[in-house]
Amino acid sequence: MNTSKKIAIGLGVAGGALLATWLLTGDRKRKTKDFVSKAANDIKKVFNKKNDQVKDDSDIHYV
Repeated sequence: MNTSKKIAIGLGVAGGALLATWLLTGDRKRKTKDFVSKAANDIKKVFNKKNDQVKDDSDIHYV
């Protein structure tokens, strides 16, 4: 990996860390927690719907 790629990755990681720090400080902390928990619940609902739709057809049908 050359130097420019390493610098770009480093800036991306540092930017993500700064964004997370900003979102989790002050009065934004509660709003961020609510948003993340709501999104996680929505994702769980989607996966549960997919699992409910899968049916076990263990009976063998001969023709």
